[in-house]
Amino acid sequence: MATKNLSAYDLNSVPDGKEMKFGIVVSEWNYEITGALMRGAIETLKKHGVQDDAIVVNHVPGSFELTLGGQFFAEYTDVDAIILLGCVIQGETRHFDFICQGVAKGATDLNIKYNLPVIFGLLTTDNQQQALDRAGGKLGNKGDEAAVTAIKMVSLQKNFEYESNIE
Repeated sequence: MATKNLSAYDLNSVPDGKEMKFGIVVSEWNYEITGALMRGAIETLKKHGVQDDAIVVNHVPGSFELTLGGQFFAEYTDVDAIILLGCVIQGETRHFDFICQGVAKGATDLNIKYNLPVIFGLLTTDNQQQALDRAGGKLGNKGDEAAVTAIKMVSLQKNFEYESNIE
């Protein structure tokens, strides 16, 4: 169980996102949860200076499709980072394990293949209440955390690129 609020962070530790562009892929499955994650991510991006037209959202049917949606962003747009938002709730079968492992591996592969921050914002919970708690409930919003991570990773990448051009 999470022991911290996913929405709690030091505002001063987040770089200005004014010159950054983000793609967000949102699963339609469990949309009560994923829609809340998306709203949290968008609000957090805007709070840190990202312009409305620099936030592009696309939906996919389920969490397994998040990585292909992310690949489409990487191949067909000029975003600086991609945020994958989904929710998988444990059921009675091993389906949960296959989906979670597939999305985690897919996100990792996209990071490496495209040299682009791809942020894993997939809730993997035991039940609906745990998901609600992490989608704007008592434990904050994983969408906020994913947005902060995306901004920080874009800034990190830009810093490395800048430093390598100085030498």
